[in-house]
Amino acid sequence: MEGYKPPYSLTEKMMYLVSSISEKIGKIDVYHNLDSKPHLRRNNRIKSIHSSLKIEANSLSVGAVKDVIDGKLVLGPEREIQEVKNAYEAYELIGTVNPYKIKDLLKIHGVMENKLELEAGHFRQGNEGVFNGDQCIFMAPPPHLVSDLMTDLFTWMQKNQKEVHPLIMSAVFHYEFVFIHPFSDGNGRIARLWHTVILSNWNAVFEYIPIESQIEKFQSGYYDAIAQCHVNGDSNVFIEFILEQIDNILEEMIEQIRRPDDILTDYVRKMMDVMDFEVPYSALNIMNLLGLKSRETFRKNYLNPALELGLIVRTIPDKPNSKNQKYVKK
Repeated sequence: MEGYKPPYSLTEKMMYLVSSISEKIGKIDVYHNLDSKPHLRRNNRIKSIHSSLKIEANSLSVGAVKDVIDGKLVLGPEREIQEVKNAYEAYELIGTVNPYKIKDLLKIHGVMENKLELEAGHFRQGNEGVFNGDQCIFMAPPPHLVSDLMTDLFTWMQKNQKEVHPLIMSAVFHYEFVFIHPFSDGNGRIARLWHTVILSNWNAVFEYIPIESQIEKFQSGYYDAIAQCHVNGDSNVFIEFILEQIDNILEEMIEQIRRPDDILTDYVRKMMDVMDFEVPYSALNIMNLLGLKSRETFRKNYLNPALELGLIVRTIPDKPNSKNQKYVKK
């Protein structure tokens, strides 16, 4: 008996996307710029955590998430702050776990749900459903089947890790995990994190690729793909969807890392170093971070050159002189 095999089949679109993603990963490897830009790695990690939690209705802004991670005082719901702390600790363990061992998955779930759920680190004992807002997409298998279903899934991954491309395997795992819904809470967060664990095991660069932020941008498409797979009885639609999102986020990453640093002045480079990605700053905020007092000097040497290079954008582009104007690093 061959054992369990998740229902999916390779399509031309999947193969095209696998090829495209592999090519983009090659470009990133050639640049080696992620190694030399710890601030970019860190900001992408923050984006991953913020987006994954936001999908699950965590209301904290990306700035608040950064502050929680930095150990600063943040005003907000206690549970949501704990979710951020747990997620950061869990993501920091990505390089230490084996993607093909259930015990490591349970360990990560215990970290992700620390102080939040009594069943942290254990499979659920009750019935659960998958929801998009208030809409129930489907009811998960009953709890007495969860352990066997997870064992089947991990056994298939272990046996086929050299035959099935990691990009395909991680997507299949993601969908099958969501279908099984093995935990009482945190299933979406774990599914997205473990997707990254599998890909990082293949190529370490994925540890700092914010796939979650791309999923969050297309959240309705994410849930639609899952729902369509339930109807079709296979994970093809979801695999194609998730590969497309990875392909798109890698394109953004390449644009980030190949900006020619040699065209940047020391002033602009210094400003880029003190700003975090996707966080809106007022001019005064940036000046304070730079230790500047002259607004004219700031605009001439820092702000205007960065705007011209497209390194930052205005939050109110049609009113450049608005008193509420802020700037975001892209």
